[in-house]
Amino acid sequence: MALVRFGVCLEKELLRQFDQCLKEKSYTSRSEALRDLVRQDLVKKEWQEGREVAGAVNLIYGHHKRELLNKITDIQHDFQKLIISTQHIHLDHNNCLEIVALRGKPKEVQKLFDTLKSIKGVKHAALSMSTTGKDIK
Repeated sequence: MALVRFGVCLEKELLRQFDQCLKEKSYTSRSEALRDLVRQDLVKKEWQEGREVAGAVNLIYGHHKRELLNKITDIQHDFQKLIISTQHIHLDHNNCLEIVALRGKPKEVQKLFDTLKSIKGVKHAALSMSTTGKDIK
């Protein structure tokens, strides 16, 4: 893919802050950081426009609440057209991590996430929004 150079003007203090962020995040160049910012905005746009997206739900919950795992599994079956894969991880004797990889329309993904996170006994839930990669270079 051909690269195109272009100029960007920033206030001196804003550039200093940007460079500090780059250093903290281990970017090797401003260009790569700008590419990531643009891609992040394009992914957000895909979600807002309702295009097919990808993502993951992370759930942390208590291992000893057996009815909780059954509820999570039942909900996953209700949304099986969205779910690509699941992974169950024992974090320690008391806590589990469930990772649910998804692909579908943003509203359906959000509905699944909201349903899972609202289950009594889920300690923490997070939705990682991403892209299928089809429209992002």
